[in-house]
Amino acid sequence: MSIKRIALLNPNTNDDTTQMMLGIAQQALLPASRVLIEGRTAPRGQSLIVNEPALAEAAQVVQEYGPQVAAEGFDALIVAAFGDPGLTALREQLAIPVTGIAEAGIAEAAAGGRRYSIVSTTPELRNSLQYLAGRYGHADSLVSIRITRGEVQRVMQDPLRMAEALLDSCRDAIELDGAEAIVIGGGPLASAARAIAALLGVPVIEPVVAAVRLSLQRCTATTA
Repeated sequence: MSIKRIALLNPNTNDDTTQMMLGIAQQALLPASRVLIEGRTAPRGQSLIVNEPALAEAAQVVQEYGPQVAAEGFDALIVAAFGDPGLTALREQLAIPVTGIAEAGIAEAAAGGRRYSIVSTTPELRNSLQYLAGRYGHADSLVSIRITRGEVQRVMQDPLRMAEALLDSCRDAIELDGAEAIVIGGGPLASAARAIAALLGVPVIEPVVAAVRLSLQRCTATTA
């Protein structure tokens, strides 16, 4: 059985974020799995996607850069930003499976009709998050979109502050909105999501890990 290669494409220009998400993605693999995940960082765009113009720019970059990445011989590709920028257009261009972390994370959170909440740090992307829930067929079970308190750049720059802010918003989603699962809405939030998961009484879906699982399923399906 040949080794499967999956590209994790970070649509923002922050290579540290790419490496963090790559580490989490690799930890999601079983020890005996014959899968290699490699990170790739967008060559241009924004270091952090916090609004609609940045999301649109990221979509364009993904459409242009994604085929170059795929041409390196990958068996699948993950778009590792929660807005899934450029996902549909890239999927139409490529013959390999293309998976978005929002697509995968929302699907896991809403599995079986479970009531879920999206918790994120980007207030200007609230409408796009609502749109994604509907696009993927899970709008009916979405009970809330919770945005962390505080200025987004400051929250994101301090890992401890980010984890605390996410924890507070997750608790609000559970206690006030009745969420039975939480999906953390952001690739750069992956490490904080892991840090707070054990402190909550409901499943906390890490979208990067969910995307690895879905991408592997799709790889298996295409070779079956």
